[in-house]
Amino acid sequence: MQTVKKKILAVSAGIHATQDGLTSTVYVLLPILAQSLGLNYAQVGIVRAVYSGIMWVFEIPAGILSERFGERRLLVFGLMMAGLGYGMLSTANTVYGVLFALLIAGTGAAFQHSLSSSLISRVFDGARRRVALGTYNASGDAGKLLFTGVASLLFGVGIAWQLVVSGYGILALLASAGLWLVLRRRFKGVASIQSGDSATTFGWGITDRSGFRWLAAIVFFDIAVQDGFLVFVAFLMVEKNMPADVAAFAVVATLAGGVIGKYVCGHLSARMGVVRSVVLVEACTAVGIVGVILLPPVAAFVLLPLVGVVLQGSSTITYGTVSQFVDEARQSRGFALIYSMANAASVAGPVGFGMISEFFSVGAAAGTMAMVTLLPLGMCGRLQAGLNRVTNKT
Repeated sequence: MQTVKKKILAVSAGIHATQDGLTSTVYVLLPILAQSLGLNYAQVGIVRAVYSGIMWVFEIPAGILSERFGERRLLVFGLMMAGLGYGMLSTANTVYGVLFALLIAGTGAAFQHSLSSSLISRVFDGARRRVALGTYNASGDAGKLLFTGVASLLFGVGIAWQLVVSGYGILALLASAGLWLVLRRRFKGVASIQSGDSATTFGWGITDRSGFRWLAAIVFFDIAVQDGFLVFVAFLMVEKNMPADVAAFAVVATLAGGVIGKYVCGHLSARMGVVRSVVLVEACTAVGIVGVILLPPVAAFVLLPLVGVVLQGSSTITYGTVSQFVDEARQSRGFALIYSMANAASVAGPVGFGMISEFFSVGAAAGTMAMVTLLPLGMCGRLQAGLNRVTNKT
């Protein structure tokens, strides 16, 4: 059984790395698209929001469909759609073409997070579940770092963005074919680890609605800042008079810290507890963002990996808490709800901070992000009460 668990975690991590790598490549594409298509800050936020918005629409249906068709088929479908979307993006020469391609790619990206998280949550339990989910989340950031890093380097040496994007699309399609073969040959016995008892569990399976709602609210503000910062950090560096080709690496530097943060925060929450970990990480994120705003360009750039550790590590803590509020038979639905909230934040964050950037400055938007980061601190008491109720029930 341990071997099966490790294989499930490894396959889920590989899917996560590929899908999140494709998703985050949009961040480094945005300055290029803004220049070639003449987009303003508000439009940049909208382009990113379209991708997240379609993920938001399909996240909950993906969780529900997994109960009928199983996670495996839908994971393959998601990679295939992401590859097709990137193929279309490579041929787009208008803003409408870009938006349509991102709609397709975003649809594919929706069939991933809740499905893999559900699989992992069912085969791991206790503290090991948090560590496994932390490893899974870290794999996503490793993919983000790899895909954005390679793309930034290729753009820097003069490779056309269309060629890079088409290459990523082909890679996703090949990955979907490889995944299908691996799952068919090596995971035939894993079908039994589906939520077979779901017929005896009604509704969404949420064991403490109040606690789950406060967790969802914390996730919303947390992800709004995460996505907003990643969208506009390169533009913030440009405002500090850093050359545009160097400023593009600000995303990579932040994501590099995120890889460490996703893994470390899984262990942190297992040892310190959920609430204390959230308070520590969110407070450090606010301080880090203020530091990036106030420091000169080089010092701010050096600080970015440390900001990435806490900025992105927080989601490992919150996502790892979902399973505590949801019945075992409804894990996919619980994760779908939370990831849907996260995708809603990925829509609201870039659009809202984009409007602030357009009317004031990117620095003003970043300052607003620092203040929004502190909002979850006032919700932690309610979250702890919900966790206490769940613990007492068991």
